[in-house]
Amino acid sequence: MKIRKLALLLSALCVTGTALADITVGVSVSATGPAASLGIPEKNTFVLLPQTIAGEKVKWVVLDDATDTTTAVKNARKFVFEDKADVLIAASATPTSMAILEVAYETKTPQIAMAPLPPAGDKAPWVFTTPQNFGLMATAIAEHMAAHGVKTIGFIGYADPYGELWLKAMQGAADAKGLKLTVVERYQRNDTSVTGQVLKIMAANPDAVLIAGSGTPAVLPQATLVERGYKGKYYQTHGIANRDFLRVGGKNVEGTIFPVGPMLLAEQLPDSHPSKKPSLEYIKLYEGAHGPNSRSTFGAHAYDAYLLLTRAVPEAMKKAKPGTPEFRVALRDALESVKELPATHGVFSMSPTNHNGFDARAAVMATVSNGDWKLLK
Repeated sequence: MKIRKLALLLSALCVTGTALADITVGVSVSATGPAASLGIPEKNTFVLLPQTIAGEKVKWVVLDDATDTTTAVKNARKFVFEDKADVLIAASATPTSMAILEVAYETKTPQIAMAPLPPAGDKAPWVFTTPQNFGLMATAIAEHMAAHGVKTIGFIGYADPYGELWLKAMQGAADAKGLKLTVVERYQRNDTSVTGQVLKIMAANPDAVLIAGSGTPAVLPQATLVERGYKGKYYQTHGIANRDFLRVGGKNVEGTIFPVGPMLLAEQLPDSHPSKKPSLEYIKLYEGAHGPNSRSTFGAHAYDAYLLLTRAVPEAMKKAKPGTPEFRVALRDALESVKELPATHGVFSMSPTNHNGFDARAAVMATVSNGDWKLLK
């Protein structure tokens, strides 16, 4: 009898051990705060994802960082030290993603950021990004500007790493096309007025203005320019690609030109585009739960992070078990080895020197027409 009880106890321990080997994913999103229009569709996406990858149970631990770097770090530490996360999918905004990278690097936990990041130096091996990098998108903008007679550019962007990265990328792309930035202004995500900055742009009278913002805060500079009578071309970044931007912007954002990932305009893509199939699959999943036209490129960044895990997890599990430092290293290595993975925003082909992995297939040019998105041919 004692032997039988011991066998049952050992069996229970084995079952417990298996449960502890479940893959744990720590997810930090900006469900509130200035980046909420980015984080809400991301949060909605994680609710819809499968509970297994490669036959292994996945635990999605999702927390709101309120677009606050201190809260983001607190979330990351909870994921790693309390939840024993194998990977971090974090975060919605560039500043919060950069803050979490400090924890990812310190604890040697792979991070998949849903926001673009600046060069990370010695921390770079531990972070991967699902949005297109600024250089790729800035090049698409500069090419469109040059083809449509633009010679001078006004710039107004966030006074944070997102805005600075865009300014640097646009300066490089403009130089390559012989374009000139004649005025540069900045503003805060939570500003309620940019009249002073807009007056300086109006005085310079550039052929076009690029607004480097994201979500609904990107509306303010353009609305102010329209109200002041600016008649040049309006360009925005791929950070505006959600319905809240259209809702808040209304007629003020009609005619806006911007680069964007293929998913937003999936139905308008040719059947040969590699992102059309995964995009339509995601749209069916998301809009099936949230209604027609509820899609968001930001939610798709979250879905692309999931797609990366579906490719990397099976490879990592050949080398180690989830819940161990060895598995985190193996998962990092597997993410870095992903090649030609079609996703909603492009095709991932990672390398030790490229943890984004997108090429020109990740950018299409679009405009706002009659309150909706339209692919520019």
